[in-house]
Amino acid sequence: MGRTAERVYTDDADIARLEALVTQLPDEARVELLLADGSSVTGTVSVRPTVQTFLDPQGGEGINGVVRIDDAADPARLHWVWLDMIREVRRLDIPAP
Repeated sequence: MGRTAERVYTDDADIARLEALVTQLPDEARVELLLADGSSVTGTVSVRPTVQTFLDPQGGEGINGVVRIDDAADPARLHWVWLDMIREVRRLDIPAP
């Protein structure tokens, strides 16, 4: 993974949102991710993601992160999802209340 991201964040509220997403994505969790574009990804979190420092296309420094999801229907298929594109995490391995 390079050091460049399409979008980076420097605002405290944005960074806190990304960090909160990380806590919802532990190792080996089965999840459905609802994405900003209206699509979704369902599968298993390979390794808990971390927020990291990236450069945007203009060279500005900020925070973002990537999570690897092993596809539920085809585990050989991998999805790399930028944390800022996740609108909701639905845990499939925890029964709903």
